Formats: sequence, C-alpha cells, structure tokens
Amino acid sequence: MTDSVPADRAVPGPDLAGPADPADWLTLPDVAERLDVSISKVHQMVRDRELIAVRRDGVRRIPADLVVNRTVLKHLPGVLTLLADAGYDDEAALRWLYEPDDSLPGATPAAALASDQAREIKRRAQALGF
Repeated sequence: MTDSVPADRAVPGPDLAGPADPADWLTLPDVAERLDVSISKVHQMVRDRELIAVRRDGVRRIPADLVVNRTVLKHLPGVLTLLADAGYDDEAALRWLYEPDDSLPGATPAAALASDQAREIKRRAQALGF
C-alpha cells in the first residue's frame, strides 16, 4: 500500500466513505472464504496489489464487485499497479475506480473492468502517470 497522493488528488481521511465508494464491501475473511484461500493469502494479495483494501468503520474492506465468480477481476492487479505508479494511494485508487464516468458503459472504471472495456481502463490508468 502506498502513502503518496498527488496534492491535487488528495482525499478525505480513510474512515470517511465518499460518494464514489462501491455499494457492497467484503471483509478480508469474507474474501478468503469467497476465493477459498487462507486469510494470509488475502493479506499477501493486498500487499502485492492484486486486491485493494481500505478501512471503513475501522475494518479493512474490499469492494465486493472486484471479487467475482471465486476469482479477482482479471485486469485489476495491472490497473492497481498503474495507479500506484501514478502516485495514487489505496484511497485515491479506490475513488478513481468508482468515480462515475459517462463515457464508460458500466458508468465506473471498476464496472468496466468486468466488461470488454478492460483495455480502455488500463489505457486510462496508464495515461495518469504522464
């Protein structure tokens, strides 16, 4: 997890849910059960940026729609790495993923990652670094 956020992209504290937050959350033990892996593996996946976890009400949570059909969305790790390389911390990356965008069929980059628009989302994330 990174700590740096560009000044123009600063976000409120981690316990403040914003309008761009996902609708449903999973705790890390819930994710472990859904993926049929140990809780240690889920922690490792978060450290390796295969998943994104943020604190809500003092508990680390993962957006439920990023873990589908007993697996993590295919392109999520790549997008998380691109966002981290652009200087986004986990809160800022989460906001970017769930910020409404009328030019996307799913209305948010996170929803588009689950569709055939995943390459477009990766392209947009990559462009943030420049």
